[in-house]
Amino acid sequence: MRISLLAAILLLHSATTPAAQPAPTGCPATLREYHQFDFWIGDWEVRNPQGAIAGHSHIEAISDGCGISEHWSGASGSTGVSYNAWDPETKRWYQFWIGNAPDGVLSLEGGIVRSEMVLQGSRLNAKTSKPQKQRIIWTPNADGSVRQHWETSDDGGKTWANAFDGTYRRTSP
Repeated sequence: MRISLLAAILLLHSATTPAAQPAPTGCPATLREYHQFDFWIGDWEVRNPQGAIAGHSHIEAISDGCGISEHWSGASGSTGVSYNAWDPETKRWYQFWIGNAPDGVLSLEGGIVRSEMVLQGSRLNAKTSKPQKQRIIWTPNADGSVRQHWETSDDGGKTWANAFDGTYRRTSP
């Protein structure tokens, strides 16, 4: 069977031309809850309480504004990525962290508490192999900086130990 030149051109064109993409569906990113963590979006230099550089972080909106991702590069060589999203069904924020340390996976959930983002979770303590609570609080400051305070508890939340305390300052507007 012989295909006409016009039919061959049309066939080739349809195979190489992308089909029109449907409009995005899914999260209604215009809802204010999807933007509660937007204060953390930006390029940052992160310093510890003594003023030493702890690392740098690039945080951006992803998936048409339905979430944010963090790309961390620590001064000591640590690296990691977190994915953060609002779930309208549970009315909670979720973070999934993946880092290059042996205990480099962490899953947290929570939300805004008195203008701070508070996410909590648990994992095994690498030293004791017993459950350890994790809590990270992001506080937007009046000067545009953001404090990230990560704490752990080995006694079910009765007492908390400092795991990380850093102040994020923008490196670009």
